[in-house]
Amino acid sequence: MFTPKIPPSDTAPTPATSLVQPLAGITHTPACTCQHASVASAPVHLPAASSAPAARFTPGSLVLMAGGGTAVVLVVGAVLVSMLLATAITAASVALCAVVLRSLVNDQKGR
Repeated sequence: MFTPKIPPSDTAPTPATSLVQPLAGITHTPACTCQHASVASAPVHLPAASSAPAARFTPGSLVLMAGGGTAVVLVVGAVLVSMLLATAITAASVALCAVVLRSLVNDQKGR
């Protein structure tokens, strides 16, 4: 059950490097003439840098984001306050029960 399931060699997927075709007309100039520079047989391709900004905000989208952030803060605040209130009510009821039990125990000792 816990052993890895390896597909047979005839159905194994081909390596991803053979699926990618090199771009025509782009060549790689080696940075040095060392021995390891001749090992790379395929040219290295770098993606072109984009000059467009990552995100564009309109005034309407900024107002919408500010409203959504405010709503999230209010909801999280309401949940935290309700949890604190539930804890305070529980502590008060436990303290009241302790006082009543102490009174009953002291009454039994007096008789």
